[in-house]
Amino acid sequence: MSMEATAVSAAELAQQPAWQRMKSAIAELQPMQNKKGEVENTADHARAAELIGEIVATIRELAPLFPHNAEYMDQVALDFERWVEAGVGTEPDFLDSLVLFQPQQHRIDGLTHLVIFPMLTQNGSRERKVEAVLVEAIWPEFIDALEQGDYSNKLFVPLRFLDFTAGYDTNSAVLFPETVAIREVPSFTWGAIFQDREAARYRRVVKAATEITKLELPPLAAEMLEDQHLTEETFVMWDLIHDRTHMRGDLPFDPFMIKQRMPFFLYSLEELRCDLTAFRESVKIMRELEKKEGRDEADEKQLKMAQATQYAIIFDRIFRFTVTGGRVRNYDGLGGQLLFAWMHQKRVLHWTNNALSFDWEDVPDVVNQLGEAIELLYWKSIDRSKRAHWVAAYELVSSVVEPHPASVWKTGNLPFEGAPREMTDLVMDDEFPLSMFYEAFEKKIRDVIESTKGITGASEA
Repeated sequence: MSMEATAVSAAELAQQPAWQRMKSAIAELQPMQNKKGEVENTADHARAAELIGEIVATIRELAPLFPHNAEYMDQVALDFERWVEAGVGTEPDFLDSLVLFQPQQHRIDGLTHLVIFPMLTQNGSRERKVEAVLVEAIWPEFIDALEQGDYSNKLFVPLRFLDFTAGYDTNSAVLFPETVAIREVPSFTWGAIFQDREAARYRRVVKAATEITKLELPPLAAEMLEDQHLTEETFVMWDLIHDRTHMRGDLPFDPFMIKQRMPFFLYSLEELRCDLTAFRESVKIMRELEKKEGRDEADEKQLKMAQATQYAIIFDRIFRFTVTGGRVRNYDGLGGQLLFAWMHQKRVLHWTNNALSFDWEDVPDVVNQLGEAIELLYWKSIDRSKRAHWVAAYELVSSVVEPHPASVWKTGNLPFEGAPREMTDLVMDDEFPLSMFYEAFEKKIRDVIESTKGITGASEA
């Protein structure tokens, strides 16, 4: 699909005076809003209305630069005006503009969007404030071929930051419609991930981690640390396959457990399952292409990206995920611990003489074995009770990662006759503590991980 070119380049968008005025108005408005997005203090109402008026004016000034989003731009301005008419002390409602914003219909490499809503920023703020982001799509040809082939994912929108307001000056790397202030829940048709942020923090953290652990990287893995564009495309491939996996396979009901209160290690297994599916499919693509005679340029590109995706999954999981965030039910952290310990115990990862090394020829099959173990757990789940599934999941994780010595779950003395939450309540905040390796590693890399807050591809280019 072709699109009318905007009057300015992506790089110039963030310098537009209207965008700068929009950012200033939002920065002044945000402190007036409560966690629901309302302007609670009546003394702020008049000024808030003025600021929203300025936001509306800037939206209309910028709208011609986004002809592909014309209906959305018109409606989001109206939604701001209707909020003022209803009273800024009321909860904002942006359903009408949200249903008109359909970035998944315009997955064109380099196409820009202005996104502005009262919304949460996951992994950033849990308060709904007006936020705005300038973004451009990342949609390389090899991804288009994958998506049109075996890896269809019509909802997936990969993005690159151009500029943002305060809610995204954080660790948040996702943009989901369910975070927007709306009066009712529609069918959500897209989900966006900022691959430039993922790639930038990966490069910074993994570079530091290799120095700390004295790891000698394979050539392609080393190239990723020097090439932001290559790493962005790698993360697009990883996320394309990961994202579609949440609703594919032999699954327990509601595998991601959005509306259920379950032990956090079940979230660990679901996220890791999706990552290891992306890993397995990358290995499959790599091995099929390695056997293909007469590979063309597109084949060589896909082969390179399949290899790079494997490195990204392993290193992001074991170096960044494991020691990012606190130790209270850190399910992504546990997933990283599980992958590291599995490879170590299968003897393809070695920590010897204070240096880390891998037997790279054997790594793909060993990592795939972990994916198979999780998939077997899922396959058996529909023949088990909820409690039995929880216990089986715990047994899988605890067979690899040592539980806390004081764990009730470790003893097996659980209240099976009570309500399920009684079992969940007995899971310790840090049920699976960091190993001695990770305790030492975390102290050496914590400042590097902290430094990635608000990072973008531009800052690491």
